[in-house]
Amino acid sequence: MTGKNVAGLKGMLDDQGARRTPPVPAGRHSKVRIFREPIHEAALLRYKSTVFLSKPDLLMATSVTERFLRYVVIDTQSDAKSPTQPSTEKQKDLGRLLVEELLEIGVSDAHLDEHGYVYATIPSNSRKSDVPVICFCAHMDTAPDFAGTNVKPQIVRKYKGGDIQLPGDPSQIIRDADNPVLKDQIGNDIITSDGTTLLGADDKAGIAEIMAAAEFLIHHPDVKHGKIRILFTTDEEIGRGVDKVDLRKLGADFGYTIDGETAGTIEDETFSADAVEIAIKGVAIHPGFAYGKMENAIRIAGGIIEHLPKDMAPETTKGRHGFIHPISVSGAMDKANLSFIVRDFTEDGLTSKEALLEKITQEVMERYPGSSYTFTVKEQYRNMKVVLDQQPQIVDYAMEAISRAGMTPVRGSIRGGTDGSRLSFMGLPCANIFAGGHAFHSPLEFVSSQDMEKAVQTIVELAKLWEERA
Repeated sequence: MTGKNVAGLKGMLDDQGARRTPPVPAGRHSKVRIFREPIHEAALLRYKSTVFLSKPDLLMATSVTERFLRYVVIDTQSDAKSPTQPSTEKQKDLGRLLVEELLEIGVSDAHLDEHGYVYATIPSNSRKSDVPVICFCAHMDTAPDFAGTNVKPQIVRKYKGGDIQLPGDPSQIIRDADNPVLKDQIGNDIITSDGTTLLGADDKAGIAEIMAAAEFLIHHPDVKHGKIRILFTTDEEIGRGVDKVDLRKLGADFGYTIDGETAGTIEDETFSADAVEIAIKGVAIHPGFAYGKMENAIRIAGGIIEHLPKDMAPETTKGRHGFIHPISVSGAMDKANLSFIVRDFTEDGLTSKEALLEKITQEVMERYPGSSYTFTVKEQYRNMKVVLDQQPQIVDYAMEAISRAGMTPVRGSIRGGTDGSRLSFMGLPCANIFAGGHAFHSPLEFVSSQDMEKAVQTIVELAKLWEERA
């Protein structure tokens, strides 16, 4: 950090270390700038002793944490039952805030479209004309798997080790025995929910990191980079994240989702994923006259679930082993519906699991000759490694950027998917970079400020690398 940068940062702080509200440009609303909730104030004050040190990551520290705390309190859960895009209007609440903040830091074309997507551009400041256009992407929605309304973020300052009991529900404990990564967080500031909701680090940490990196690049024209496109999506958690993305409008050559887990990881492989719907039509009749006639659709559905292989479930598989996972059951005596997700790293593995599921269904149905069923498979996403292997520089540059940010890069696979999985097959090759969060989709979710700072540095270094290598 140069002396000028330190002076500029000091000018943004009052004598107590709290952030001053800068003057608002004419015609702009002031509400985005003023955030005086106690937890945000505390998040800023704890950096008082470090913010003036001469490391560029500390210049970004307050920004990324403050932004994250601001975003997680906005409820953005998606809803798979809704047919609209976005599936919930409340996702646009965060989108509108992000647009206002982008405009205020100088990203002049930031806007929210009718589908809830946020598009924005950081113009190139390079003299080179052949720098590829890079997109950084994160999703605004949080998972519907657990409560996401009225999130109350908590900060464990300078974590000393051991279990973390969450104050809103003391039965919720982040145990170090279950989370070995906690040993790497000693001395860090860990952000959690209060235990009554998920936190939303998936993927509001990624959003905060992209926003902080954008602000850094806009305010540091000496850092050379090509044109950068920002994309914030809706409905990723329900598999519709990029359904309405306009790739021609986006105009990027390569991309990165900031949606991974442990600091230092770069992921270039995901599951291939399908959804399966089984609709059962039974035979209904009054229970008093049912002998030899009733074929209860609920019982049929239970039989299918009962016959699923126990060693092919999410809770019994790890590494590169896929699974068959029932996610929803509904019905009555005359009809029932089963919803599954099927996952594997290979097409052959995916197909064989779906064939097994249909075979189980057929075998169960044979005992109910008066009943019928339909078996519908819907493609969700495919393993992005097929595409990324054709563009190895995407991952190579990410690994170098992680190294430049002071970490040892770890290349891995995702037991899940990201928007990048689908974008890769739509024509925008995307790898996935860590955002720093852990225990996603649960009340035990957590992320550290320091790991978010590392993600910001990685994004900045990536922007520099693509310009340097052009």
